[in-house]
Amino acid sequence: MPTPLPPSLAHVLPLDPLRYAPTDERPLRAKVRRLHADTRVVPHAHPWAQVAFSTAGVCRVTADDHTCIAPPSRAVWIPPGMTHAVTVVEDAELRTLYLLTAAPQALGGATPTPDATDWQRCRVLEVSPLLRELVQQLAVEPGRQAATARERHIAALVQDELAQARPVALGIRLPRDKRLRALCEAVLDDPARHATLAGWAGDAGASTRTVARLFREQLDTSFAQWRQQVLLAKAVSMSASKRPMNHIAAELGYASASAFSAMVRRSVGMSPTRLLAAGPHTTVNNAARTAAKAFT
Repeated sequence: MPTPLPPSLAHVLPLDPLRYAPTDERPLRAKVRRLHADTRVVPHAHPWAQVAFSTAGVCRVTADDHTCIAPPSRAVWIPPGMTHAVTVVEDAELRTLYLLTAAPQALGGATPTPDATDWQRCRVLEVSPLLRELVQQLAVEPGRQAATARERHIAALVQDELAQARPVALGIRLPRDKRLRALCEAVLDDPARHATLAGWAGDAGASTRTVARLFREQLDTSFAQWRQQVLLAKAVSMSASKRPMNHIAAELGYASASAFSAMVRRSVGMSPTRLLAAGPHTTVNNAARTAAKAFT
């Protein structure tokens, strides 16, 4: 099956990670990078754990067999050694944390919210207002200079907030099959280009039956169900820019806001207003996690 042509992206290298490498004396480092939309940081890996999120704009982090949407209220945890790439959905200020430990440590012996084994995979976490402010107070200069007492205190609090952050269902599964993965990447980049599997299969030069079979074999779901999760994730990222509901619905290919609303209610059992306005401490994430089988 021929693969769809990749979208036009500006590919850039990661900033020299060794200049920000965490050490025993400075176990948590931070850096900031401003990137334009349609920029892709090429696949790479680090020997330490990483947390990536944007203080403005939206990014998509792809690692292993999942891709995760990260609006400003979310962060993506990437364990040590995992190859990952970052695609900028809209102009973003990308904040990155490097951690020497394989999992954040909670202060005072508190038990982290996620199960310890979950830190071994890529996942999306809520960013509390406190965590966001703490990260922006961390020094972002490269080099091996010693941390100040203030930075050490802030870094300890950051790890505590990360350890207790709740996971969010904003991840989308990707297939191992290279042919199907190329098609899925094309859907992620422009989910409204086609509304049916036939259109996407035509772009790929494959039969609808072949693509449908690959979705079942690789992802244990139908194309319609998988694309629905893509549309929901896209809607969440668009809502971060305060886009009106009718604009979101139209851009995602729905004839009306009511048609989009019906899709959301079928998928997650709640109104799109409630889903898209969900803050870090609502019950929306639990409902979405239960209803969306394609999410992590």
